[in-house]
Amino acid sequence: MRERDKIEYMLEEYTRRLKELPRGTLSEKRVGTKTYYYLKYRVGKKVVSDYVTREELPALMEQLAHKKHIKTMIRYLKEELAEAGRMLGSRR
Repeated sequence: MRERDKIEYMLEEYTRRLKELPRGTLSEKRVGTKTYYYLKYRVGKKVVSDYVTREELPALMEQLAHKKHIKTMIRYLKEELAEAGRMLGSRR
């Protein structure tokens, strides 16, 4: 039971951290020789594109990489939680 509690706590923490990070994905648009970056995400059915300045770009890329890592960890923890449930003979 302790292992399950630990996994559930970690899932809650990662989910909380994920909500603090920017939504969406980074896209680039080339116009002539210049490249412009946009953060694209959905609001309802509408896709919103927010312009990202060159100064904001490194920090945003780092945050999006961190978001990807957290999503991977959440997926792994959910698998671990399911496995712990099977080992203890209960369903979740």
